[in-house]
Amino acid sequence: MPRMPDVSPLLFFGTPDFSVPTLAALVEAGHVPALVVTQPARPVGRGRKEQDPPVAQWARERGLAVRQPERVREPGFLEELREIAPAVAVVVAFGQIFPRDLLALPRQGCINLHASLLPRWRGAAPIQAVLAAGETETGVTTMQMEAGLDTGPILLQEALAIGPAETVGELSARLAAAGATLVVETLARLAAGTLVATPQDGALATYAPRLTRESGRVDWTREARAIYDGWRAWTPWPGLTAELRGEPVKLVAVEPSAGEVTDRPPGTFLALRAGDPGSLAVACGGGSVLALRTLQRPGRKPLRAADFANGEHLQPGERFA
Repeated sequence: MPRMPDVSPLLFFGTPDFSVPTLAALVEAGHVPALVVTQPARPVGRGRKEQDPPVAQWARERGLAVRQPERVREPGFLEELREIAPAVAVVVAFGQIFPRDLLALPRQGCINLHASLLPRWRGAAPIQAVLAAGETETGVTTMQMEAGLDTGPILLQEALAIGPAETVGELSARLAAAGATLVVETLARLAAGTLVATPQDGALATYAPRLTRESGRVDWTREARAIYDGWRAWTPWPGLTAELRGEPVKLVAVEPSAGEVTDRPPGTFLALRAGDPGSLAVACGGGSVLALRTLQRPGRKPLRAADFANGEHLQPGERFA
């Protein structure tokens, strides 16, 4: 009988919370990485104290070997990996681009978990992108990595429905769990010799660029539902933001105002709507209306709509920019 592919020694590359379920699933399945590679500690919080990323914390608590190179293309680091002679590398939201030398180093290649149904939403922020686009389905994909941006052949996929009010945090957690299972299944099929790689159709590709602080700026000419989908995608970071009287304001909680229409220009404050907790009604594209329930000025605490309107002496007809 032909010898089946070996999946050990195994390398794991990952950094944020999204990566941890896959690392945990690999360990539970008996695929303990010979080395866990993650990003260096970074300053966090107001005190700017250095803190290891979630993957490093999880791995060290369980006695796994951890390396945190500033750049994976460093010759010394690549030589260290060659000495391990890995069979495969599993990559989940690592955060650095792999040079060709690293891609070619594992005998069975580098397997990446991507949080979309490739070729849709290639790039750095696929979960945010699919929510902001108002789509109702997404999923996870394992692929064989190559030099292009998420262009490698597809190995396995699993689709997930998106809830109409699901936020990026909720969807990320579900995708991370589904992805962990998919990676273990991918390795099982690799070991059994039954894994089939399918080339992507580049004509169907869409892209999810890296988020910036400006990604969450409101475009009031869009319909209220589309703005709400952006809120689902960009909360808590970078947040959905607008301007009022030339100063920024964060829209902490919003929702479309069902059944309400207006002929006022987009961005116009219409009225303070009563109720619990109440809302500011703002005109959006297509005559739709967005209800702003919680708002926050920089450096201040979030306020309910009524408290914000009273504190700002907000008048109907004023415009959010």
